[in-house]
Amino acid sequence: MTGNAHVTFRQFLPDLGQPRFTTLQQKNAHEYAESFKRDGEPPWLHALWLHWRELFAEPFRGITNDGVVKPGLFDLRDEGVPVTSIAAAAEELLSLLDWYERERIIYHIDSPEWRSWSNPEFLLSNKGIRLDEVPNPTRDAALNLLRLTLSPEGYEKALGAMRMNGFLGRLVNAPRICNEFSYNLALFGAPSATKPWGFSFYGHHLCLNILLYRNQIVVSPCFTGAEPNLLDDENDPYHGTQILREEDRLGVALMQSLPSQLQSRAQIFKLLHDPAMLRGRWNHDDQRHLCGAYRDNRVVPYEGVRVSDMESTSQELVTAILEQFLLYLPRRAREMRLTQARGWYHETWFSWIGGFDNDDAFYYRIQSPVIIVEFDHHSGVFLTNKEPARFHIHTILRTPNAGDYGMALRPLMQGAEQNFVWGG
Repeated sequence: MTGNAHVTFRQFLPDLGQPRFTTLQQKNAHEYAESFKRDGEPPWLHALWLHWRELFAEPFRGITNDGVVKPGLFDLRDEGVPVTSIAAAAEELLSLLDWYERERIIYHIDSPEWRSWSNPEFLLSNKGIRLDEVPNPTRDAALNLLRLTLSPEGYEKALGAMRMNGFLGRLVNAPRICNEFSYNLALFGAPSATKPWGFSFYGHHLCLNILLYRNQIVVSPCFTGAEPNLLDDENDPYHGTQILREEDRLGVALMQSLPSQLQSRAQIFKLLHDPAMLRGRWNHDDQRHLCGAYRDNRVVPYEGVRVSDMESTSQELVTAILEQFLLYLPRRAREMRLTQARGWYHETWFSWIGGFDNDDAFYYRIQSPVIIVEFDHHSGVFLTNKEPARFHIHTILRTPNAGDYGMALRPLMQGAEQNFVWGG
C-alpha cells in the first residue's frame, strides 16, 4: 500500500528537536535561503537548484510532446476580464510603495525573471515585495489585486493554499519561513487597460503567473500544493480548510470509470517509484511531476490512453478535472479554455501511476496540445511519511506549445507606434 486516504498526517509529525528544524526556527527567510545556497543542504535539493539555473539560462521555447512547437493554437479573444479594474488595483498598490520598493517590484514585460518562480519554502528568487514584510495596507492592496484578477472560487483556492502554508509553519514552529503571507509579488510591465502586463505571485505551495492584455487573461504556469491538505486545529480561525480534494476525488473516479483494458493502458507504472522508470522519471523534489518549476522547455511525450477512446461519462470526468485546474480563471475565460480543451480530446492523453483503489496514493496527467495538468501525491518533506500519502499533494497546470506566460499570444498583440517625427 503506497498511501491511505484514512491515515492522518498527525501520525507523521516530525521531531522538532532535529537540527533541520532548530535551524529552520532560528532563521528568517533571507538567512535561510542564503545558508542553503552557501552550505548546499540538503544536497539533493541544492543540486536540483543548480540544475534549475542551467535550465533558466536557456531561451524560452515552451513545453512540447515532441520537441516541435505547434503554431497557431492560441488567439486573441474577448474573455470579458475587467482589466481596467485590475490595472487600477495594481496602481493603488504601487501608490503605497516607496521608491525602492517600486524599483524592485516592476520588471520589463519580457524579463526572463518571470520564469524564476519555484515551489520550495526556500526564497530562491527574491523578486518584488514579500507580503509578510510589508505594512498591512500594502499587503491588503496586493491581495486585492489578486482577488480582482482571479475568479471568486479561484481566489478562495489561493487563500486556502496560503492558509495551509501558515498552518504548516505553526506545526513545525517556523512561522518566519512558512506563513500565510510568505509570498512574493512581482509585476511585469506597467499596469494598463490596453497594453500587455502581468504579475507573478509565488511562494511555498502556491505559484501563479498571470498575463493580462485588454480583456484577456493567461494564468499559466501555476502550481498549487499542500502538506498537509487539511487544517484540523479546532482553535484555528480557518479550521476545516481543505484544498485539492476535488482534483483527488475526480482523478480516482476517472480511473475507476474506465474499462479494464483502458485502465491497463492508462496505468504506465504500477508503483509510484517503479524500478521500470528510466533515469530522470522520478526525482526527490518533483517526484513524478514532469512540468514543474524551470521545466519551461521540457519534451513530454504523450502516454496512456486517448480521451477520445473513453465513454462520454469518462470524458465528462476529464472535463471536470480540467475545470478544477482552471479554477483560477474568471468564469468566462475558464469556459472558453474548457471549450478549447474539449476540442482537442482526439489528441488528449490520460496517464496514471500507482494503484487506483480508494485508499491508494497516485499520480495522473492529462495532456494535449493546449493544456497539461499533473496531480501527484508526495512523500513527506516536513512530515515524516517515507511513502507518498494522500495528505501531501502537488498539482501543476501548464500551457504547452509556448502558451505559458502568454508567450504564444505576445506576437499577436498590438505594439507601440513605430513611426516618429519630432514635433519641435
